[in-house]
Amino acid sequence: MPDMRPETSVIIPTWNRRDLVARAIDSVLAQTREVGEIIVVDDGSTDGTGEVLAQRYGKRITYVAQANAGVSAARNRGLAMAQGRYLALLDSDDVWLPEKTARQAAFLEANPGIGLVLCDVIRVGVDGETIDVFDRRRQIPADGPALQWVLRDPALAPLSVLMRREVYEDVGGFDESLRTAEDLDFHLRVAARWGIGVVSEPLARALRGHDGLSALASTENDYIAVMERAAESAKGAVPEDARRQALATAYVKNAEGCVWRQRYGQAWGLARKAWALGPEPELRRRLRRLPVMAGKRVLRSMLRRAG
Repeated sequence: MPDMRPETSVIIPTWNRRDLVARAIDSVLAQTREVGEIIVVDDGSTDGTGEVLAQRYGKRITYVAQANAGVSAARNRGLAMAQGRYLALLDSDDVWLPEKTARQAAFLEANPGIGLVLCDVIRVGVDGETIDVFDRRRQIPADGPALQWVLRDPALAPLSVLMRREVYEDVGGFDESLRTAEDLDFHLRVAARWGIGVVSEPLARALRGHDGLSALASTENDYIAVMERAAESAKGAVPEDARRQALATAYVKNAEGCVWRQRYGQAWGLARKAWALGPEPELRRRLRRLPVMAGKRVLRSMLRRAG
């Protein structure tokens, strides 16, 4: 009996983005290799998203509404519903370029040992101007086992993902207890068990600088919790020095973030953890710059208060 499942399913979580989500859906419908199932999970919108999508798309999409529970819960609901052999993710403020599905599905067909494939991402501002291109080869220099590299830089960009259904069935979905860094956690769990590949082309466009979660107070806490858990699990799976340097990198990066947010006590705590790991020269240089960064932040704050 022929397999009647759709080849590819895409999950699009959304919350109060009725205009932006339509743009995301249109980019999926414009794929040169058809996406057989489009699942939109409305995470408690109050802007009439459901009515607009029903009128515009009808049965071309599967629309499901739930009480607001966060992006991880919305993604997980869509993943549990999806029937495709390949699964993809797309946030409602992002879009795919027309060849994304074709390029990535062809890659998985040609590389049976790879579970998940990524692509480069064009990052744009609210004015439409290009900010930069997220070059995935800089993060993952070779296709295949990637845990050592993902530990060092766990950035994911969910819109860049196409994965085999078996990956989701193996590692599960997104950690709903995390307010932020849930995508990093997912990437690390996949890298610990599956080969990862890269199609070195910009096949998606991500909107930045409007209403993201990066300013939340929990950002550094979640990132560090995820990284410490992953680093502990990676003992014996990657060279010990690489594991320690990856953890030191996470501490330094988030110490810098804490200084920027003027959470100096937390910054110094992370800096001490990084130093105890014997950080490489570039990380030591960044640690030594923290007091200078903090002084500049304090001075700017004083000048603002002085008018």
